[in-house]
Amino acid sequence: MRRPVLALGLLALSATAAFAATAAFAASDVDVTCTIMLDAATGKVLIEEGDCATRTTPASTFKIPLALIGYDTGFLKDAATPVLSYQKGDPDWGGANWLRDTNPADWMRYSVVWYSQRITRALGRETPERYLQRFHYGNADLSGDPGFDNGLERAWIASSLQVSPREQVAFLRGLVNATLPVGAEAVEKTKRIVESRAVGGWTIHGKTGAAFPRNADRSFDYAHGWGWYVGWAEPDGATDRTVVFARLIRTREKTQTSPGVLTRDALFAQWPALSKTLRP
Repeated sequence: MRRPVLALGLLALSATAAFAATAAFAASDVDVTCTIMLDAATGKVLIEEGDCATRTTPASTFKIPLALIGYDTGFLKDAATPVLSYQKGDPDWGGANWLRDTNPADWMRYSVVWYSQRITRALGRETPERYLQRFHYGNADLSGDPGFDNGLERAWIASSLQVSPREQVAFLRGLVNATLPVGAEAVEKTKRIVESRAVGGWTIHGKTGAAFPRNADRSFDYAHGWGWYVGWAEPDGATDRTVVFARLIRTREKTQTSPGVLTRDALFAQWPALSKTLRP
């Protein structure tokens, strides 16, 4: 069930935090589909609000498992290698940062779609699907749109690959605890390129994601976008405490800002009050 942002009601979330979240979404008509947070060490659910069980497109949050796969297979080397170049015909809607030479850190930071496509094309469908199955990452389906041979280009963008918020946080828990079936070096290199932000006495590491469904004529329905923000957070000065989280929204009108950025910024605004309710 989707819930309007005015009715977040996140457990013991204070009125101040609820107001901050509402203000952050004020520019758009948005439903908060799910907010879920777990204690990474114990798996205890700290917050679960909304429909966190239904699968949907991961959009660019798929870059986190794809980075892990890329490092474990050796296609990705470190934060600076390989450097790949934009080619005519590559997706270019991300602006100038998508039109230049890109390394893994830039790929994650600027969410460069064509860099993801280079990785999937190099690995083929079978290898990343096998990893996703081992990660229990949603349905692990990279077939793409029915009737189109486009799985390696867009399976994760409003297409065949589907994952629930619960599955997102389970995967992230495996990442931060280094319990996924990959090498330790791949884990550390992946964590190193995920963006971090200091917010309210915590360091939040996360990835946005945004996607739009297609209409019958295959044009994009920009009024009904998905917005994700997923990752993990650590309180400053406490190395033994990590919270993994996922938030998913749906828009009900076209927004000037990416739904993923809306989701991230609303969570940042809410975090100082919200974090006070997070107990092991």
